Amino acid sequence: MELLESGTDYVTMYALEYGIPFLKALLIFIIGLWIIRIIKNAFGRLLTKRNIDESLKPFLRSLLYNTLLTLLVLTSLSTLGIQMTSFVAIIGAAGLAIGLALQGTLQNFAGGVIILVLRPFKVGDFIEGGGLSGTVKEIQIFNTVMVTPDNKRIIVPNGGLSNEAITNYSSEDKRRVDMVFGIGYDDDIKKAKDILVELIKADERVLAEPAFRVDVSSLGDSSVNFNVRPWVATPDYWNVYWDFQEKVKLEFDKQGISIPFPQRDVHIYNEK
Repeated sequence: MELLESGTDYVTMYALEYGIPFLKALLIFIIGLWIIRIIKNAFGRLLTKRNIDESLKPFLRSLLYNTLLTLLVLTSLSTLGIQMTSFVAIIGAAGLAIGLALQGTLQNFAGGVIILVLRPFKVGDFIEGGGLSGTVKEIQIFNTVMVTPDNKRIIVPNGGLSNEAITNYSSEDKRRVDMVFGIGYDDDIKKAKDILVELIKADERVLAEPAFRVDVSSLGDSSVNFNVRPWVATPDYWNVYWDFQEKVKLEFDKQGISIPFPQRDVHIYNEK
């Protein structure tokens, strides 16, 4: 009988010593989990209002959720009386070791977040960066996938891409087409200029504003050069550029305007 009473007292003592903290920790965990879910949903609505890129939303929500969940677990464990100082130190040391081992990967990860948040380009844009150019097909957390005009797939690490200058050829709705055409020194400059102006005016893809320009830009070694600069909608850029190369050549031939090629005069002297 005494043994039974002693065992009951022992169980009661441990139940009071550990049971109440355990119930308290469990209650904290359940309530905290409920609060975390509310915060996660509110954060998702905030991202939608701020027009954050769709590919970034799941990542940010998951990052917030896991961070808060980790803090909640540590809080619950501390409620049980577990000393967290050593535990946190071990986690910190492990995190440092992993960070050093994955330094390049973490740099690409950070670059991906920067690109997705700041949005220097989006899917479908034609960009140039890191010495490479192409149309953006995917923006991933670690890499950006581009396709070149000749249909080659390029995977560019986000770390380098986010730290270098990026030229986005698709971000603006209009672009200026810069072209140079040369005529011979014996040709009529005014006539050549009038031909170029009429060709521009006849092309419906050329925008009225900003106004185009046709100017004599330089007197070259073997030609008088014209700068021809019409403005077009961005999707029409290359078609206008290529079409004008053909149109100008055909019209100059028709009107008797020469397009000279580099020439060199050689003078021969007979020594007596």
